[in-house]
Amino acid sequence: MAMVTADAAAATAAMEKPPDAEKPDYAPYNGNSTADGGGGARTRGGGGGGGGGGGGGVVDLVVARWRREDMLDKSPLALHAAAAAFAFVALVLVASNQHGDWMQFDRYQEYKYLLAIAALAFLYSLAQAARHALRMRGGVDPVATPSGRLLDFVGDQAVAYLLMSALSAAVPITNRMRSAVVNNFTDATAAAISMAFFAFVALALSAVVSGYKLSKQTYM
Repeated sequence: MAMVTADAAAATAAMEKPPDAEKPDYAPYNGNSTADGGGGARTRGGGGGGGGGGGGGVVDLVVARWRREDMLDKSPLALHAAAAAFAFVALVLVASNQHGDWMQFDRYQEYKYLLAIAALAFLYSLAQAARHALRMRGGVDPVATPSGRLLDFVGDQAVAYLLMSALSAAVPITNRMRSAVVNNFTDATAAAISMAFFAFVALALSAVVSGYKLSKQTYM
């Protein structure tokens, strides 16, 4: 009778035991607690993906820097070539602007000054474009790097200032002439002034680039 009572008590205890008590606290296949549903593994996996994304960001920054440096390296050649082309057109337009009587460019000091500065801008820009073409082709600047950057910065500013001075002298007299008459002479002078202005813009942009390079230059 006592044995029957003990067996009944054991059966009752087994029935009252929670069904989850038999489950292990940790999954045997990955060592992660079942309480978080394997969230720890997912967290670590996500962290690895974030590291990959960070590496991609670094690569993008490096590539962007290379592209910027390449653009800065090529821009002096392009800007000086453009300035030489614009100055040459202005030079030709002024020099060929001779139609007799009062329509002769050499009768006006303003146009003679514009012609001289356009010729100076053409020669300077052409020499600078040739220098940068040699540097990019041969990998060696004919002028030492520190001196070359200083030459770019000072020379571009000086010639751009002279161009603006010539424009300031030629624009008022051209406006007065065109208010009275519009003909081949006034049209040619207006076109020459426009070309000289574009040459000024190209040299001004080149001065900005050379100034940036000069500010980044190290002397160690």
